[in-house]
Amino acid sequence: MIQKEPIIQVGILTSPEIKFVLNEAYSIDNKKTYFGHQKVSFLNGKVSFAGELYDELIFSSEQKEASFDLIDVVIGISFHWERKENQRFVGELKIIVEGNQITAINCVRVEDYLTSVISSEMSANASEELLKAHAVISRSWLLFPMQEQKVKPKVKSQNTDDSQLPTTNHIIKWYERDTHVNFDVCADDHCQRYQGITRATTAAVVQAIEATRGEVLMYENEICDARFSKSCGGVTETFENCWAPENFPYLSKIIDNLSAPEGYELDLTIETNAESWIRYSPEAFCNTTDAKILSQVLNNYDQETTDFYRWKVTYTQAEISELLVRKSGIDFGKIVDLIPLKRGESARIVKLKIVGTKQTIIVGKELEIRKWLSESHLYSSAFVMDKLDIENSIPQQFCLTGAGWGHGVGLCQIGAAVMGEKGYKYNEILLHYFKDAELKRIY
Repeated sequence: MIQKEPIIQVGILTSPEIKFVLNEAYSIDNKKTYFGHQKVSFLNGKVSFAGELYDELIFSSEQKEASFDLIDVVIGISFHWERKENQRFVGELKIIVEGNQITAINCVRVEDYLTSVISSEMSANASEELLKAHAVISRSWLLFPMQEQKVKPKVKSQNTDDSQLPTTNHIIKWYERDTHVNFDVCADDHCQRYQGITRATTAAVVQAIEATRGEVLMYENEICDARFSKSCGGVTETFENCWAPENFPYLSKIIDNLSAPEGYELDLTIETNAESWIRYSPEAFCNTTDAKILSQVLNNYDQETTDFYRWKVTYTQAEISELLVRKSGIDFGKIVDLIPLKRGESARIVKLKIVGTKQTIIVGKELEIRKWLSESHLYSSAFVMDKLDIENSIPQQFCLTGAGWGHGVGLCQIGAAVMGEKGYKYNEILLHYFKDAELKRIY
């Protein structure tokens, strides 16, 4: 078991050329010091810096509060709000070669990393209990693969044909954290948003980190693989329906409310139940439009999206057929139907049959479905579909009505924010979303 605070490596930016600013004196191998504007680039399989070639570079400083700025860091990669910004970091700056590019890595202590994550994943002005809860789950998620117990490896992606039907192609994929082999985690939504000390932090964030220092969620003496998403849509999803076929009891189906809403059959794996659940707006912690609460969870670019609990997206025939060709690389012809074959516990579609005039493909899991059906990522795969303006059996318009934002596994950030406002303590919030887990301080 981990007994002291680790130093982790966070991949920040990959590019043929990286510009940065050393705000204090930094040195390489405790020799020559550098300060101010700098540039490194990829050259002949090496890192090129100041006229010299290196296998890797590490800039470190003896000053405890020393910081550096990385220029034009891409955030929101592949999302609708993707953009570049300059970001400031504490700790060491490591530059390595990856393929035909170079990558900037921040080597930083866990608790310093978490101070940034909490301010990057949500507003630094969130309630005290929400900040504490998020500190614990972010720490747990980070440390889960580092614990000494032998943890089952997870597949970073999967592409299988399990149909046994030669006329039907299956493309079943999922994506995991172990896509990163040269550092522990990345700085974007694929792992946890980490934007250095760029995001305005507050004394409350620092206090939440310190108050929960070394505290993690545990289940059967193992650190939990604690997951979270923006909005579960009223019911949380299970791990195996989004990633590897592995069951974590603490990531089970949770009704995001004090009690089950009346008038609904909550086995949402059944299509008729999913239909009625998604088309209406049942009471749930995350069913809120309170701007004050939402601003605790959503940074400025997240608030460019206004619908979280229930949403609609409409495509014309031309739009959806072109989109699917571009995002999947498959020419379906005209799209005839989108048929859910398997839904998870939250009504998220795990397998979707896409019927075209040229061919039919079954796609999954939830993130792959979201990638195919949106310019960036569809808000979630918990949707039902209406076919409109049908001409010669071909719909001219598809209207998707959906629930939630994200994969829906583990803690629901908007739901947790509402719970915090209602007076729940952080441990109560955590044990609502992580069934039968316990809190433990490990260092």
